[in-house]
Amino acid sequence: MTAPRKIIHVDMDCFYAAIEMRDDPGLRGRAIAVGGTAERRGVITTASYEARVFGVRSAMATARALRLCPDLVLLPVRMEAYRAESRRIRAIFAEFTDRIEPLSLDEAYLDVTGLPHHRGSATRMAEAIRRRILEETGLTASAGIAPNKFLAKVASDWNKPDGQYVIRPQDVAAFMPALPVKRIPGVGAATARRLRAMGVTTCGELQQVPVAEMLRRFGSFGQRLHELSFGIDARPVEVTRERKSVSVEETFVEDLPDLAAIEAELQPLYRQLLVRLERARQRQAAPVQTLFVKLKFDDFRSTTLQTTGTRPDPARYREMLAAAWRRGARPVRLVGLGVRFAPQTAGAAGQLGLDYGT
Repeated sequence: MTAPRKIIHVDMDCFYAAIEMRDDPGLRGRAIAVGGTAERRGVITTASYEARVFGVRSAMATARALRLCPDLVLLPVRMEAYRAESRRIRAIFAEFTDRIEPLSLDEAYLDVTGLPHHRGSATRMAEAIRRRILEETGLTASAGIAPNKFLAKVASDWNKPDGQYVIRPQDVAAFMPALPVKRIPGVGAATARRLRAMGVTTCGELQQVPVAEMLRRFGSFGQRLHELSFGIDARPVEVTRERKSVSVEETFVEDLPDLAAIEAELQPLYRQLLVRLERARQRQAAPVQTLFVKLKFDDFRSTTLQTTGTRPDPARYREMLAAAWRRGARPVRLVGLGVRFAPQTAGAAGQLGLDYGT
């Protein structure tokens, strides 16, 4: 039998906000957030735990965050400072393994299977990595240790901040049933509502739904959901990966009846897209080349529409959604927005920020 993999997911605690508080001790203990200004209709990139108590979250419109927390200290994004810290942290990772998959500046998967450090103990390696990060940067990190990427990411959230959690291969079967389905990647608010309508709120309940039923209701994603409910995830840690596009989409519990209802969903989707673009920019600097939209009608027919563009623009997305909707002119069950990047070339660079006007 093949030995189980040993995967560590390292996630920095409130990375951008933590750097700001480290560099300015007067900010410690205060509700702070990093992001775009309300005047420019920006969104929050990250918030301190003190701000999260008030409901402030990443991808939230800054104006709403300020309403929730009037004393919120809003700080501009200092991307070069965050990149510099990220490079220091990745250098620490590289001392333990060369199998590193960065997800953004502040998190990464590490495959430490079969490595000799700390007598091969992934748990001790994670402890050593977190200790080194604290000593060298003054920042705390949380870690999850598990036999696959999905479970490692779930585990890294378990003892946040400044903690770690281990899910051993022999514990997966007992761990999964109580796990809320909303912890599964890809299960957003709309999917969670659809599952709840089926009487499914935990992975144990999802395990009882036949695969055929999941495929009928969710398509190929249903198969993936079923596998993850058992803690099955065969994805490898990808050392190099060029992202070709970034998109967000939402499947609605009740079909959107007309174009006005579709347009009403544009702003929250657009804000989610900006956050995903920012994360993508942290990994590669390819410029945006194409904007696109996707609609799936109530009869399950889909249509996509794209146009050239160098940055996301809500006005253009609104026009594209209208044109796409006219192709079917009927209720819609899914709406998606996205961008495609230009092929990477030497010296290619793009500027994707969080202050795009809406």
